[in-house]
Amino acid sequence: MDTIASLFSFITTPVSWVIVQFHTVYGAVFGPDTGWAWGLSIVSLVILIRICLIPLFVKQIKATRAMQTLQPEMKKIQERYKNDKQRQSEEMMKLYKESGTNPLSSCLPILAQSPFFFALYHVLNGIASGKTIGVINDQLLASAQKAHIIGAPLAAKFTDGSGKVAALGASLTDVRVVTAIMIVLMSASQFYTQRQLMTKNVDTTVKTPFMQQQKMLMYVFPVMFAVFGINFPVGVLVYWLTTNVWTMGQQMYVIRNNPTPGSKAQAAYLERLTKHVTHHGKVGRRSEKAIIKAIVSKGRDRNEFERKFINGLSKAGLAAQADGTVLKSESQTVTVAEDGTTTTTTAAAPKRQQPKRQSKAQRQSGGPKQADADAHPEADADAPSTSLAKSEQSQDAEPAAKQAAKPSAGTRSKAQSGQRKNPQRPKSPSKK
Repeated sequence: MDTIASLFSFITTPVSWVIVQFHTVYGAVFGPDTGWAWGLSIVSLVILIRICLIPLFVKQIKATRAMQTLQPEMKKIQERYKNDKQRQSEEMMKLYKESGTNPLSSCLPILAQSPFFFALYHVLNGIASGKTIGVINDQLLASAQKAHIIGAPLAAKFTDGSGKVAALGASLTDVRVVTAIMIVLMSASQFYTQRQLMTKNVDTTVKTPFMQQQKMLMYVFPVMFAVFGINFPVGVLVYWLTTNVWTMGQQMYVIRNNPTPGSKAQAAYLERLTKHVTHHGKVGRRSEKAIIKAIVSKGRDRNEFERKFINGLSKAGLAAQADGTVLKSESQTVTVAEDGTTTTTTAAAPKRQQPKRQSKAQRQSGGPKQADADAHPEADADAPSTSLAKSEQSQDAEPAAKQAAKPSAGTRSKAQSGQRKNPQRPKSPSKK
């Protein structure tokens, strides 16, 4: 035990110093020898550590999602090289390198938190053994030994005997009841945290061994906490219960506001976002803009929830833009087909009505004029006198046009019929 404590001595002193500083603050309010002062000092230590670990937590989320994205490719590699483990490992490492993903990144918060956990464990174990450790002197040691949380001393364990518990000024029943309740709460919070991750924030369209491993961990972790929890002092149980509750709340926030694509959480989030955007007509938060920008940039790769979101905006008269903003679609309408293709329609001025296609005889008998009159009715309405004059001229010219058109049409038809019967026969001059 002393050897392990010496390994973590570099972190034991800072941890004990932080606890003492928080104890000074809370001791002035609740009293220096109370369980509230020491218990809240431990809780404050957890909160401080977890705030410092937020960047690692964000990196963990990105790494976990990257691993989920790579699961289909990993499965292909496993099936292709199932008889060659060395080649399989090489291809896996190559895939990680190309995608910039590190499987250990998902364990960073736990690994970074472990030294603080062991340091706190040795501080509380020193208090239980009556030994000063770090910056905790004899006066603080005596104060910590007097502190009780709901009747259980900070340094007491579930496995302690009645004699040791009595030396700390408590009863064995109180210690075991309090530690049992804390162990159950600690295991339940861990189970719920893992369960909401598996049921709400996992892409349901991809079935991979990674999901099976996560399901297994959902049941293994609570059992591990229950087994090891009986050997933890009450102060360590307070620490671990607080960090589990923090993790659960932090994960609930992430699942609600930044869900995994293709998960049930994303469907619920996009449904809420659709209602918000259609009600206000714009996007407010930067995170919402980032999500909309990512959805627009996917194109054909959008999942069914994302296509439903784009179509919902289109039905409401809105269009998602490439920069993540949303604009009214009087000038632009975005339609997403079932295959994920995006069609952008720009509303322009009403097109001029095209004239109907006329026959050859109509074109020879002054059809273009009539077509122009049909195509430009507004010109006739604006200039009735001009229109009247043109109509009179056309009436006067109509008999002459018909007389000129009939012989030519007959001559052409005779020539064409003669060519069809005997193409090599020369054309005879028309006799009038």
